[in-house]
Amino acid sequence: MIQTIPPRSGVAFELRKGESLRVIDPQGEQVADLVAFNRHDTGEAISSGRSIDYASRIYLSTGDPIYSNRSSVMLRIGEDTVGRHDFLLSPCSAEMFRILYGDDKPHRGCFGNLAAALAPYGVQPDAIPTAFNVFMNVPVDPATGAITVEPPLSRAGDYTVFEAQMDLLIGLTACSAGQSNNFAFKPIQYEVISHG
Repeated sequence: MIQTIPPRSGVAFELRKGESLRVIDPQGEQVADLVAFNRHDTGEAISSGRSIDYASRIYLSTGDPIYSNRSSVMLRIGEDTVGRHDFLLSPCSAEMFRILYGDDKPHRGCFGNLAAALAPYGVQPDAIPTAFNVFMNVPVDPATGAITVEPPLSRAGDYTVFEAQMDLLIGLTACSAGQSNNFAFKPIQYEVISHG
């Protein structure tokens, strides 16, 4: 069954080994921050550094594994109708909105939404890693290394499938940063698919 995450909010749920998670952009140009933890030991979490290091590139897509901080494969990217995601930038936060945008009353952002959703599972805010930012479009200038955040390439109905390689705890958001979603806050949908 397809579930909907309302704009600027987040959820947490369990994903068992062998199940797949399909993350859907129902309206187009929206980002979903995805984090994953070992369900039996939340000290093990996805690692952008290790995943990028082992892939030797910053843009991951179909067939690529997502590694943990302990070099175990947690997820593998299956079908991917977009092919451009970000694994460099941390979840947007109230502090980011203050520092980058000067917001006086900032939204708690994806970081705050993830922290709230993961708290019942015993995950502390400081344990939240850099997210795999599904559909986020962050070009890097090859000469200077400068990054820009551009509108996602996803269109309505685009999706990416993640195949669980171990029992996982997933945190997933509908991104709260205007720059990430072309300044239109929209929902994200997801579906857990069992293959048994």
